[in-house]
Amino acid sequence: MSESDTPEPRQRVLLVTGLLGAGKTTALKVLEDLGWETIDNFPIRLLDRLIDSPDAPPSDMRPPLAIGFDSRTRGFDPNKVIERVKRLVERPDIELTTLFLDCAGAELERRYNETRRRHPLAQDMPAASGIAAEREVMEPLRRWADIVISTTQFTSNDLQQAIRERFMPDAPRALTVSVTSFGFARGMPSIADLVFDMRFLDNPHWDPDLRPQTGQDAPVGDHIRKDPAFAEAFARIRDLILLLLPRYQVQGKAYVNIAFGCTGGRHRSVFTAEQIATALREAGYAPSVFHRNLSARAADLVEGKH
Repeated sequence: MSESDTPEPRQRVLLVTGLLGAGKTTALKVLEDLGWETIDNFPIRLLDRLIDSPDAPPSDMRPPLAIGFDSRTRGFDPNKVIERVKRLVERPDIELTTLFLDCAGAELERRYNETRRRHPLAQDMPAASGIAAEREVMEPLRRWADIVISTTQFTSNDLQQAIRERFMPDAPRALTVSVTSFGFARGMPSIADLVFDMRFLDNPHWDPDLRPQTGQDAPVGDHIRKDPAFAEAFARIRDLILLLLPRYQVQGKAYVNIAFGCTGGRHRSVFTAEQIATALREAGYAPSVFHRNLSARAADLVEGKH
């Protein structure tokens, strides 16, 4: 094939939309960190002009472009948006994808109540009314979207990780590993590739001297190490993780999230997560460590005082 026959690079365009409060701003910030050019609240009717701007650099020098819009955007009409997107999808010089961020109504109500913000479509009505009205308006776009991500069970960190995994640049990168501890009493983590239940170990919570401490304190670690099941179980878990990580990388996975759970998320899971992170560093990885429930209310609220 001659150079003249080589197809021009396609401009990568991602339309980011969804329900208000579902995480659009967070998604755009992550995309910007990944090297995307991001524009929020952009009038979609001007999208053709933006892409074909005479000031735009050549196709092979353009960063991928992410454009955010929602029901508040001037001139918003979901059916007209879809018609415009259909025309752009047919262009050979554009690779266009639509991402829709969804969320359950009850969770959106909780988020609005926590931030004490009014839903823009609710006016003087309850937030639930605005959410229901917006969902009806946005439904055509939700059905049309190439990718739908529900953030109902997501923390902000969960959404950031999901966006990184789907939209990171194609250039190969080192595998990013995160190790999380959590309490089953407060629910499973939303994003986890590997989950290990450490509730088979003797619980330091039942020792009055250890109860107020955490898995980061030496006396708690000593207590857990004395459990006859710990050493063998830890070794097998460590070896399994070290076996799987290179295989995840070969398959093109950029992020691996490993979670350890116990009842309250303060003792056994925390200690094991710290020990696994140490083992991973010794094996050449650089894991990030998150302890989801260390800052939560005292463990005796979920594990009991006696």
